[in-house]
Amino acid sequence: MTRHALNKRIQDYMLERKRRRTRLVTKDGRCNIEYGNIKYSTHFAFLVDFWTTFVEIRWRFVLFIFIASFTLSWFIFGLLWYWIARSNGDLAWQEPPSDHIPCVDNVFGLTTAFLFSIETQQTIGYGGRAITPECPGAVALVIIQSLLGAVVNCFMCGIILSKISLPKKRAKTVTFSEMAVISPRNGSLCLSIRVANLRKTLMIGSQIYGKLLRTTTTPDGETIIMDQVNIDFLVDAGKDNLFFVTPLTLHHVIDKSSPFFDMAVDTLHDKEFELVVFLDGTAESTSSSFQVRTSFIPQEIMWGYNFLPIISRSKEGKYRVDFSNFSKVVPVATSHCAYCYHNIKGHHLHSITGNDNPGFEVIEIDNLPNVTKM
Repeated sequence: MTRHALNKRIQDYMLERKRRRTRLVTKDGRCNIEYGNIKYSTHFAFLVDFWTTFVEIRWRFVLFIFIASFTLSWFIFGLLWYWIARSNGDLAWQEPPSDHIPCVDNVFGLTTAFLFSIETQQTIGYGGRAITPECPGAVALVIIQSLLGAVVNCFMCGIILSKISLPKKRAKTVTFSEMAVISPRNGSLCLSIRVANLRKTLMIGSQIYGKLLRTTTTPDGETIIMDQVNIDFLVDAGKDNLFFVTPLTLHHVIDKSSPFFDMAVDTLHDKEFELVVFLDGTAESTSSSFQVRTSFIPQEIMWGYNFLPIISRSKEGKYRVDFSNFSKVVPVATSHCAYCYHNIKGHHLHSITGNDNPGFEVIEIDNLPNVTKM
């Protein structure tokens, strides 16, 4: 590897790290934010809402708590069974007489007491160790351990089931295109994003909207670090209650009310903003609501490109979706700024490949532009 190639890789790596660090929302929907200077007493609020806390913690902590809760309860009750056996003189080192009736048969040490604790709480019942009616305290301890064991089982199984069935896992099968594109569509200049549902089950009541995050300064001189501007998205089928059975292309019309109106092809990548796109829906199979998020920074918006079609119809009459073209784009003739598109006559189309044709004459282009993959 040459020195120039190595420097290029280092620069690309540092640029990618900078992009990740400056994002509020990552490409996979996680929020890049941290909280500081939280009062110590506030942490007790997480303990009060312990169920949500347990559901949201990482899997490794859940597995640790699962193992620790059962092992600790077995050991504690094992000590209690050992204490009962010791109080009744059942242990081997106490040398009980031959006609001695123990509280628990075959419990004559700490190890056997621990094994009997496991058998009692997990209702294993091997038959080698059994409680006798001679000790009322032992009968009461069996009842207590059985009840507490049932509580521990229900709680831990509920936590694991809740984590497995979290709605955000359904969001993993909804994907956005890596890039957004700006190109003419239906007589308007539009910013377009493609989204796909990888499952065949429908999403009920889907809604799509966006937020443009940027730093602004008010006329009073106040700097707003995270100023939010609503971005409306449309699809060919409408805005709400989408028929999300095939990949959809979202369109934001860049008109005079759009924050993208004052941008151009040569100034877009110099801007500082983040476009966050949200998709809310309900899974048809589980009836659980979830939200999918992603974000686009200026370097991830391609001016003068359009997505390739991915839906076709086979000879058998079935509709086919080709996901190999999901994130592929092709250059299209596009004006170099939104103002030019709306106000300058004859400047609606500007070919980025060097073939200018303001008069819309029929011309032949020998070298067609190559398809570009994001």
